[in-house]
Amino acid sequence: MKAIIFDMDGVIIDSEPLHCKLEREILKELGGKITEEEHNAFIGTTDYHMWSILKEKFNIKKPVDEIIQMKKERFIKNIHMLNLVDNVEEFIEKLHKKGYPMGLASSNNRKIVNLIVNKFKLDKYFNVIISGEDVSKGKPHPEIFLKTAEKMGVEPHNCLVIEDAKNGVIAAKAAGMKCIGFKNPNSGEQDLSQADLIISSYDELDLNTLKGLFN
Repeated sequence: MKAIIFDMDGVIIDSEPLHCKLEREILKELGGKITEEEHNAFIGTTDYHMWSILKEKFNIKKPVDEIIQMKKERFIKNIHMLNLVDNVEEFIEKLHKKGYPMGLASSNNRKIVNLIVNKFKLDKYFNVIISGEDVSKGKPHPEIFLKTAEKMGVEPHNCLVIEDAKNGVIAAKAAGMKCIGFKNPNSGEQDLSQADLIISSYDELDLNTLKGLFN
């Protein structure tokens, strides 16, 4: 293990409930409605991917870029409501003290990623920060993880990814990386079965456990 890559939403910040609330409100305003199960299938993907599919499904007239902007503005207005996932900063601090390079690979847009990083003062931990706007293909495609590893100068097979969503786990494994599935109850019923290890709390992790995944 030479580097650790974190997803952001649902892994570092407990933001999925806010995302889902705003997306459902906007979809309702635009004349559409989806079940919780259908919504959960989009967790971990980019806004562009999700809204492109919903636009076609419900014959929405508003351009995708405008819908994404609506969501972005509402999310930013509510950013004060967000908190870090329990014990995640202590875990990141441990890795940082041991000198492990860390990357952030979020499907969220660059503006929100930067706002979250600044709000919680996370920039001191991450060597590389990649957003959904920095790639052409969203998760479950592995591009975001491969790009993060490349920017960090680490071979994919030496990277460990921490993800809370099925799409993210699939992307990490497709990138040839080890993956820990973080079972966040606020991220919906996610199938994390392809992960090398599934946890429900960062208290379950120590360096020996992480290194053991590479043996």
